[in-house]
Amino acid sequence: MKHPGISIAGATVAAGHRATVELPAASLYAHASMSLPVQVVCGRRSGPTLFVSAAVHGDEINGVEIVRRLLQLPLLRQLRGTLLAVPIVNVYGFVNRSRYLPDRRDLNRSFPGSARGSLAARLADLFVTEIVDRSDGGIDIHSGAIHRENLPHVRANLDDPKTAALARVFNVPVLLNANLRDGSLREHAAARGIPVVLYEAGEALRFDERAVRAGVKGIASVMRELEMLPMGRWRRRENQPVIARSSTWIRAPESGILVSSAPLGTRLRENDVAGVISDPFGENNTEVRSHASGVIIGRTNLPLVNEGAALFHVATFESPRAAERVIEAFQSDPLPAQAPAEQASPSADDETTD
Repeated sequence: MKHPGISIAGATVAAGHRATVELPAASLYAHASMSLPVQVVCGRRSGPTLFVSAAVHGDEINGVEIVRRLLQLPLLRQLRGTLLAVPIVNVYGFVNRSRYLPDRRDLNRSFPGSARGSLAARLADLFVTEIVDRSDGGIDIHSGAIHRENLPHVRANLDDPKTAALARVFNVPVLLNANLRDGSLREHAAARGIPVVLYEAGEALRFDERAVRAGVKGIASVMRELEMLPMGRWRRRENQPVIARSSTWIRAPESGILVSSAPLGTRLRENDVAGVISDPFGENNTEVRSHASGVIIGRTNLPLVNEGAALFHVATFESPRAAERVIEAFQSDPLPAQAPAEQASPSADDETTD
């Protein structure tokens, strides 16, 4: 069936075309206008509507590059349905290289927002109204906070069958069953019956090439699962992802200088040493020991730590050894050369709508 086209913020995108639509957002106090940019890719044939968003936290820029590369895939010329690509949701934080908005609110605690609320609430309302509530599913891309790095993994409500199905085909080694947080994008989407998975990888204000390529491949896999893209010769990973039902943080027992001995993907047993905290003279050394068995999926990259600081994020599994094997296989895969599919330009009949 032919795609009927889609209209967003007064702009209509016809079947077989793409357009960049600027959603008007609150202007800056310097009288400079701001907008939330979304690229609408409309297939020639009907199908689901999927949103892919990044930089809900303005300093998490890995996702911006993932969306950029996704939009270059020649496969999108065979798209069924509609892709709503939003590389920068928190445009205010992105400009300031900040996680937060200028009002110091966390956008991912402000959903569904309000057209009459704070700046964060208004931006959340705009994103929800024009993008999320028009979609049949979504992928939201995040990274660790500043000075924190995450192993590529997916967080999702794995008790929901539709959401779990999308998470399983994302082609990352770990799926973390994550509770819905108050005011989060996932919470609002779940209330509307819209399955959303959250891809976590890398560190704020940094590009991570492996994380970026895994993200592009994961999104394409989800789109194939939704029959938005042709299957072709695509195959799922031989190593099925492992599921973590819970996770915990190992925190600094005291302040000092951390020398870590446990990279991402390390399997820890209870009471294993993950690092040592020392004073500047090296006279007092305190071992940082794990209080749980599991695999490190997140860690601090800042060696200067205060007592109580979160150092290592440990996911717990029924079989930590099996999880270690799957993660090792993912990390040992040679980084492939950039595929021509990631370098190609959009088709000649593409449009831009301001």
